[in-house]
Amino acid sequence: MTPTPVGMRCPECSRQKTKVRTAATIRRDPQLAYVLIAVNIIAFVAMTAGGGGLTGRGGGEVYTNGALFGPAVAAGDWWRIITSGFLHAGLLHIAFNMYFLYFLGTLLEPEIGKLRFGIIYFVSLLGGSFGALVASPDAVTVGASGAVFGLMGAAILALRARGIDPMQSGLGVTLLLNLGITFLIPGISKGGHLGGLAAGLIVGYLMFEVAERRRMSMTPVIGACVALAVALAVGCVAVASSATGV
Repeated sequence: MTPTPVGMRCPECSRQKTKVRTAATIRRDPQLAYVLIAVNIIAFVAMTAGGGGLTGRGGGEVYTNGALFGPAVAAGDWWRIITSGFLHAGLLHIAFNMYFLYFLGTLLEPEIGKLRFGIIYFVSLLGGSFGALVASPDAVTVGASGAVFGLMGAAILALRARGIDPMQSGLGVTLLLNLGITFLIPGISKGGHLGGLAAGLIVGYLMFEVAERRRMSMTPVIGACVALAVALAVGCVAVASSATGV
């Protein structure tokens, strides 16, 4: 027998080289989260180059044509319900949102995969647009906050499904603090944050509480999430048209 770092092994086995895998090599990078962060930064740079501001409410052609605004959506600019989620009103605004997107991406995406992470993100983004239009259709709204709040809600349900207390993990406290900021600081889209959170909770419940805990196929759940996204998109246009009388 030959002594090795993993114990005594026979001469033949000791000559075999086994690749060591550590937690760092097993854990995957949140690739989609990195892509989403890059898209947000590129959009912010383009907005700034086109006349947007670094410290306050944005401006310029990119901002004007991409921000969420009820009358514009009612007039046919339906893409605003998506593009508004990639625009930000100042450097501080995008910095906070991208920090939380990175944090939630590293927490959630390696555990559930790019597909489910992307579905949660985009359904929450649409939920944020719907909530913003319901609460204030005549206000100009931008930011990834709706999508980020949705990711927080879904991550909390994912932790619960795995037997982890969200409050002890710190994520529950983080959500409560951000909700407090939403209602205490003026100028923040309450409808956008709450709409995104609600959408993320619905998708998270379907994925983690229903599909995972009951060992169901994920295919019908993904279909239901896509149907929810379509319903939210249609709802955005309907609410904007109703509010503006178009």
